[in-house]
Amino acid sequence: MTHREAACSCGQLRVEVEGDPVRVSMCHCLACQRRTGSVFGVQSRYPASAVRIAGEATEYVRTADSGKRIRFSFCPLCGSTVYYRFEGNDDIVAIPVGAFADPAFPRPAFSVWEDRQHAWVNVPEGAERMR
Repeated sequence: MTHREAACSCGQLRVEVEGDPVRVSMCHCLACQRRTGSVFGVQSRYPASAVRIAGEATEYVRTADSGKRIRFSFCPLCGSTVYYRFEGNDDIVAIPVGAFADPAFPRPAFSVWEDRQHAWVNVPEGAERMR
């Protein structure tokens, strides 16, 4: 079984996961662009039962374009977002792929909010695409 560890920049907040993600997606929404400081965010989703969290987290809650609330958990020392949860979907924990610092991590199979995608960004071939 695959074991992976994600962490914040300073290492204080860590997440361990067992098994493969149930979904890896890239999001082009403006909120993800602001949250990541990049032109899109890439997230992996895991069953909550496969996730172990260690360290202290501060939470930021925002309402997504879908109308649902998202609870972002970030390190109070360095500010890195390490995991988040979607309202009404408490069985899933989303973890930014960059928090794993693993170039061999599976590529995104979904691309969402493409109407806000930067024209020069390429989506992996074969990914399901949603405008």
